[in-house]
Amino acid sequence: MTPDLIVLADTIHTLDDRPANSSGPAIQAVAVRDGLIAAVGSREDAQEWRQPGTRIVDLGSATLTPGLVDCHIHPVFGLDLTIGCDLSGASTLAEVRALLQAESASFASQNDGGWLRAWGLNPNAFGPVPLHRNVIDEVSGDRPAMIRLFDGHSALANSRALELAGIHGRVEFDQSAEVVCDAEGLPTGMLLEAAAIDLVQRHIPKESFEERKTRLGNLLRDFALSGLTGGHVMDHHEESAALFQALEADGELPLRLRSAPWCMPGTGEAEWKGLAHTIGTGGRRWSVEAIKLFVDGTVDNGTAWLYEPDLYGQSTAPFWPRPEEYTAAVRYFASRGIPTATHAIGDAGVEHVLDALESLRGVVPSDVLRQTVHRIEHIETVPDQLVERFQHAEVVASMQPTHCTHYSVADHSDNWSTRLGKVRADRAWRCRDLREAGVTVGIGSDWPIAPYDPLPIIADAQLRRRSGHPEQEPIAPSQALTALQALEGYTSHAARAAGLWDVSGSITVGKRADFTAFERDPLTTAPDEFASSSVLGTFVDGEIQYMLERLA
Repeated sequence: MTPDLIVLADTIHTLDDRPANSSGPAIQAVAVRDGLIAAVGSREDAQEWRQPGTRIVDLGSATLTPGLVDCHIHPVFGLDLTIGCDLSGASTLAEVRALLQAESASFASQNDGGWLRAWGLNPNAFGPVPLHRNVIDEVSGDRPAMIRLFDGHSALANSRALELAGIHGRVEFDQSAEVVCDAEGLPTGMLLEAAAIDLVQRHIPKESFEERKTRLGNLLRDFALSGLTGGHVMDHHEESAALFQALEADGELPLRLRSAPWCMPGTGEAEWKGLAHTIGTGGRRWSVEAIKLFVDGTVDNGTAWLYEPDLYGQSTAPFWPRPEEYTAAVRYFASRGIPTATHAIGDAGVEHVLDALESLRGVVPSDVLRQTVHRIEHIETVPDQLVERFQHAEVVASMQPTHCTHYSVADHSDNWSTRLGKVRADRAWRCRDLREAGVTVGIGSDWPIAPYDPLPIIADAQLRRRSGHPEQEPIAPSQALTALQALEGYTSHAARAAGLWDVSGSITVGKRADFTAFERDPLTTAPDEFASSSVLGTFVDGEIQYMLERLA
């Protein structure tokens, strides 16, 4: 063996299937050849592996793990969701207004008549005040304006934007979308779900391709700097492919991307066939590998699918007006060995997805079922009986711990919990129960819905509160993951969630040489301290994507 690279570190967590107490020298060295792991052993072993021309990277006291993979991100879709003023830090209506006024003033100085745009608005900032276009009208003047709410499924448009879009009342859609109107039938400015938002979005001037390429390239670089070596991209369209191809024409992507285009209500076999033909397309480090579906919306905007209505009588309808058509779509893809990932937040929505996936038995050949991974994304509130069904149905759970820690609070005074009531709010993000039931639980951020930095997310998964805020009470603390479980959610379970355990997810001979190096050990460092520590470097295909200068 003549390795191209040898990586040394005082602590290496392989996360393979070996017993934790296996005897032998400590694993402190990994050899890489042609992008794959060629050997794993001690520092003494590394002396024997070394050959002329072998590069040595000694990380000293650092900890090396399999490369971190975010199981749910939207890098291209997120370009549209993160334009304008960032409202994610605003916790009161006064702060929202102040930020919008400052943004509007900056536009006024440019005198270009452009759109006022903002994103990341948390409805908790409004308290009991209903979200209404008047809030934007007060600060936008005669400019059209639209604010994207934090959930990515809703927006607030001002009166001028509604006028430009020709929205004067209710609109019928093929999916569970809504132009919210008051008792007189006049639009409030609230737009729920993609079809309603697009009525306004299509009138907003678009960035140039080069502008979007630059923004995406910078974002992917920042992903790598945060410790990510891969991501499951939960959207894809022609522009996504063009952007990835353009970036790869300039060099390698700094992380692997596994994309899933959307299958939406109102489509049939003709459209499904077109989606199926995209599977397997891609480039050197990106590919289309699954289909994304939605069975409901969000609790916060009243479009989740619950057994019983929320406090305001909302969240009672599925995203597909005829849920049997969703089931037919899942069967179409599953029968062709195509993985699916379904957004399901409410209890009724999760149950319908489980029903659909369980119905595949006897319809789809057993060998195809065994080889195809099907996932449910989000799973925000479910009763015991649904948790138990995940393992039986062999369904992967894809969870986002910071949806819990950033947007809900222990005393249930937040919008999400208030809408659900105590019983359903107490069933929040049951990560630990799913793990204890033997379910594969992948972890991610859902960026830009929540920040992408994986270290605070790994910490929050253990704390059930925001890292760095010890004054906060944990939310449903019984659902806290162990340090190992949280790390597995980004490594071994992330690989299983993509059907890639045979080629990635652990530091094992023959697997991809994708690694993340940490300043602190994620398995032994207190979560708050780990969240604020540094990533020292990342490797993809055995190539350094990012490394602190003192180690390079």
